[in-house]
Formats: sequence, C-alpha cells, structure tokens
Amino acid sequence: MSKNNISIEINKRTLSIDINTIAKQADGSVLIRYGDTIMFVSATSKKEVKEEKPFLPLIVDYRENTYAAGKIPGGFFKREGRPSEREILLSRLIDRPIRPLFPEGYFYDTQIVVLLLSADLENEPDTLGIIGASTALYFSDIPFTTPIGAVKVGYIDNEFIINPTVSQLEKSTLNMTVVGNEEGIIMLEAGASEIEDEIITEAVSCAQESINKIIQAQKDLYNSLNIKKRSFLPKKTDENQTEKIEQAISTQLKEAILIKGKKAQEEKINQILDTLLQEIPPEEEDKIRETKEIFYNIQKKMVRKLIINEGKRIDGRTLNEIRPISIEVGLLPRTHGSALFTRGETQCLATVTLGTFEDVQRLSGLVEGEEKRFMLHYNFPPFSVGEVSFLRGPGRREIGHGALAEKAILPSIPNEDEFPYTIRIVSDIMESNGSSSMATVCGGALSLMDAGVPLSMVVAGIAMGLVKEDDRYEILTDIAGLEDHCGDMDLKVAGTQKGITAIQMDLKIPSISVNLLKECLLKAREARIKVLEKMKEVLPKSRPDISPYAPRIINLFIRPEKVGDVIGPQGKTIKKIIALTNAKIDIEDTGKITIASIQKESAEKAKEMILELTAEAEVGKVYIGKVIRIEDYGAFIEILPNIVGLLHISEISSQRIRSVRDVFKLGQTVQVKVISIDEDHKVKLSKKALEKDSSHSSSIDRPYQKKGSNFDKDHRNRF
Repeated sequence: MSKNNISIEINKRTLSIDINTIAKQADGSVLIRYGDTIMFVSATSKKEVKEEKPFLPLIVDYRENTYAAGKIPGGFFKREGRPSEREILLSRLIDRPIRPLFPEGYFYDTQIVVLLLSADLENEPDTLGIIGASTALYFSDIPFTTPIGAVKVGYIDNEFIINPTVSQLEKSTLNMTVVGNEEGIIMLEAGASEIEDEIITEAVSCAQESINKIIQAQKDLYNSLNIKKRSFLPKKTDENQTEKIEQAISTQLKEAILIKGKKAQEEKINQILDTLLQEIPPEEEDKIRETKEIFYNIQKKMVRKLIINEGKRIDGRTLNEIRPISIEVGLLPRTHGSALFTRGETQCLATVTLGTFEDVQRLSGLVEGEEKRFMLHYNFPPFSVGEVSFLRGPGRREIGHGALAEKAILPSIPNEDEFPYTIRIVSDIMESNGSSSMATVCGGALSLMDAGVPLSMVVAGIAMGLVKEDDRYEILTDIAGLEDHCGDMDLKVAGTQKGITAIQMDLKIPSISVNLLKECLLKAREARIKVLEKMKEVLPKSRPDISPYAPRIINLFIRPEKVGDVIGPQGKTIKKIIALTNAKIDIEDTGKITIASIQKESAEKAKEMILELTAEAEVGKVYIGKVIRIEDYGAFIEILPNIVGLLHISEISSQRIRSVRDVFKLGQTVQVKVISIDEDHKVKLSKKALEKDSSHSSSIDRPYQKKGSNFDKDHRNRF
C-alpha cells in the first residue's frame, strides 16, 4: 500500500482506491477500480447552515457516462440527459447505507457525486459506488468516522461467490448486495429465485469477511494520515423546555397515539401540537421550530417506549400480528387483469396489461440491445395520505418501490416461449399507512393471476420493523407508517412458501447482527405464508385463459431456410399476409415467428398462411397440385408453396403415354402422391400409384389449391 492508495484482493481481482488525487477542491475524492471498471466519487459538504432542517440534507447523484463503454448517447442531442431509472436506483443504493452513519445533529448540506468513467461490462459498479462514497467521506474533513464495505454475493451450484461477474450472475440464483461496518450489517438489497432464508443468512456471513477486509484497509491508511475532522456543534433542544412540554402533553399524546385509525390519530396528534404552538407568538419562528422538534421527539420516544416496555403497538396489535387483509380481483372489466389488495389502511390497486413483442421496453444504456418484457410501475398519488400536491412524474421513492416489487415478482414470470407477451403491472396506491411496496407485490401477483398469466409461483411480501434500545429489542411484523418513522429498521421481504425472491433492508441505527437478521427473516417467513394463504383463498391459481380484450399471440417455429419464403422478395410476401390479416408478425433468423392480433381469428388466419408457405412434403402423402411446367420426360407439379415435384412420364398412368402434353396443360390441377424425396430435397411424384391405391382418398393431405385459399392465385405472380 502506497501513500493515499489502497489495494486489496477480492475474489482474485484487485480493488484499488486512489484518494484525493483528482478533484482536489472537493472535500474528499477517490478513483476506485475493480478490473477495468473505474469510478470517480466526490464528497462535498457545506460548512454553514443557512436554513435549519431537522434532518441530514444528503444528495447522492450517480451517473453512467456512455463513453465508459465506448458509446455515443442516442437521441437528437447526443449527450447525457436526465438520470435513467438505473442511475436513480444506484443513487438510492449508495445513499441508504451511508445516511445513518453521519453523526447525530449533523444537518449540513452534503453531496456525493459518483461518475462511472470506465465500464468493462463484467464487474458491476454498484458496490464500487458504496465503497467510494465511504472512502471519500472518511478521508475528508467531513465528520464521517465509520468506514463501510460492500460486496455482491452470488450463489451457483450450492457455492457462494463474492463479487460475481455479470456472466456469472446470469447463472446465479441469488444477486445480493451486502453492506456492513465493523459491528454488523447496515443494508441488504437482493433478488433471488426462491432462495431459502437460511441461505440468505449464510450469504451475509460469507460476505462479512470481504467487507471487514475493505474496512480494515481504509482504517489502516486513515491511521497513517493526519486527517482532521471539522468540528460542529449539534443543536440541542432546551432540556427544561422538553421536560415542561412532556409533562404537559404526555397523557393526552399517549391516548392520541393509541387511537385506532390513521386519520383520527393524526387529527388528534395535530390538535395537541396546534395547542402548543398557539401559545407562541408567530414572529418567534425559532421557538416554533424548536417546539415542533421537541414534540416529535417526545412522540417518537413514546411510541418506542410503548413497544419496548409495554409490548404495545399503536393500533393495538400484538408484535407478530398482521393487519386485516381484504382482496378483490377482476373488479375492472376492460383491463386484462386487476386486483384490489387492502392490508389495514394500505391499499393497492394493481392492473395488468398484456402487450405484444412491439411493446417491450428497449433500454438505452451501456449494453447494446437490452430489452424488458416485464415492467412494474408504482404510483403514489398525494390523496393516498390525505395530502394536496401536483401530480408529477415518478420520484426517486416511486422508482425505488416499483423496482423492488418488480424484482420480487420477476422470478414468477413465465419465459417467453411459454407465454410470449410483454407484461406491464401498474400499482396505484389508493391509501397508505406503511408497507405499500409489499402491498404492491401482493396486488401485482393477484392481478397477474386474474389476467391468466401462468405464474410459476405465487409471491407475497411483508415489511418487518425493529425497535432496539441497548440490548433490548422487539421485532414488529407488518409495520405501520408511524412505527416505520419511529423505529430502527425497515426490512421488506418478498417470496413464496418455499423461499425468498427479494429483500431490501434499511436501518436508522449503525448496524444489526447476523443473528438478529436471521430472527427477523424467520418471523417474516411466518407472516409471508399467512398472507399467501389469504391470497390463495381468493384466487388459488391463474385463470385458465387471458382476457378477451388482450391480444392473441401465437409462436411458430419453422426451419431457418424457410424464413426467406415467408418474407418473400423485398418483403412482399410478409407484407401481403399482414395486409390480409391485420396481424403483427415478427420473424427471427432462427425460424421463430411470433404472430399477434387482438382478434384470435386474424392470428389463426396468419398462422394458416405461414404454414401453407412453409409446409414440407412427406413421402406417402397425397396432394392436389398445379402443373407449372411440361417437358418431354414429365410434368413439374407445385404441390405446396415453393415445393415442386417431378411427375415422370412413367408415373402418370399404368397405360402407355405417347406425350405428356396429351395428358396435361399448364395450370391444370392434378392429384399426385409423393413416392420419394432424395438427399437434395428433390421430390418425385406419381399419379399411377393412386390407381393401385383404392383408399387413396382417405390419405389426401390438405390440398394446396382449393377454393377460397389464401394462395389460390398463381404463386409466381400473387405478390
């Protein structure tokens, strides 16, 4: 290790960090490299507070420069614009573990900027951003003193892999990001394919060795440098004033907190606060601000005390009790699938739309040709919490919640060959009092089943909370909004009866142990199974058919050599089929053909036309064909589109034939039997064989020429 540089081995690859070598006017900056993936991270914090805020105003911005992968941005302007969903999700991923580690009372505007400079498309950048943010803060004068480490964990063939490559993750049944400090785990983010709870905790334990290695490397370098952290004076509330207010309101505030019903509870709590504020002159803004802060601190303390000391929850439930659940499916007749999932005072209206191959989402990112055929979009309108505000585009929170629910449901989505639809779920939160993202998982799964999507598994979600005071703690099942606000943990777990499909854990305390995490996951599993039972009571399995308003999609597979026959010269054949049927048709070089149409009859008609074009002759079958050429030695008969066989003069009749032209004319239809097909695919026909076969009529194949056929005109001229 050289001065201002960290270099360690993680899974046989070097993780190197250069500290404060560029962007020296930032408070802290690093260049972090793993393989050929290189990121720049800066940390900057204001030294003055212009407007007092009772929280840390932390901004994390992650950007992927397309030049990192040797690409020029698309679009008219040819430059990076607003952040993509992926960039927003990675910004949140970096924000969540560092936020709880700032010192209490540090409310100075702070910004972390993370830029992807080089991408080898094998080593993912997300954990590098977390490590880089920790290092930039730790080696600056910002009073951030708890270094953290982050690794990704995969699971392939019953073995854990630390920091798997992108190609390895494609085979992995687990994709989990683990962030920790020396004391324990700070954050988890995972997607999985029904992974058992025990494997999750084993994976976390496996990750800790590498995390500790990263932390120790930061500490070793930090101890060798003379870094002075800036001093700050956290604002303290007046203890006498706090005691006075607490004595005045404690009894009525406790009664208000225990009122059942969020709206009634909030109204009573706000009345108590308004009474306090009425005693303060409006011009004394600082005192009003301080009184509000004291009031909310008392409220938080009281909620926590009720749980820890009395085992009471604000809505009267036991610690492991789930709020009442009600479910209605199929309530919207013209959507392709719908479900209204209500858990307590959290309500999700989920709808499903089934689209064709043209509706896939094409992602403009570092990797070429990325597409998504399953999307989940989460909306959180202001009325859901009784507020008034403009309806704008989705914010970071909405994008994050939607991505988590999408990750949870994705393993249940059937593959494209089995169910060739593009699928979109929209979750509109109609009412919210905690755990709306997990309500989205439940509502989303139910709406898919209502839409007739053949799910491989049924997924449900639950949110777990924690209140921890020293060595005492209580785990809360299905947390409500106030419990989330006043508690120490928000652990969202989604999965099936068999295992977990998604996890997201965020803390407001520095860390928790693996054993405590294990206990939380065990309680989450018990709750998840109860929710699944409720869901299956209403809709045990997917409906047998899709909505009549959904498009009908048919997959065909033909020999790749036949693709040209379907497309035709300059695309004339396929254009003709589309014009005649109004179907959407997608043809791949592999021979896979996808036909889509709102009307089932149109899709079937297009299928029939393509099958006629690509049909193969079979030995022993009888066909009705058209004479397209006559020679002295025989006639050439087109028995199927683009398939012509030779009817030799010796096979025309058992009687002697002087001339083929005495028997046939161009354009004449004739019934023939295929007697052989050689290695060069040359077809030999016989009419004479039919004279010997008195039962030939029962073996006649579907004739190529027939009245009303889609291809009843001359094949050479019809397109």
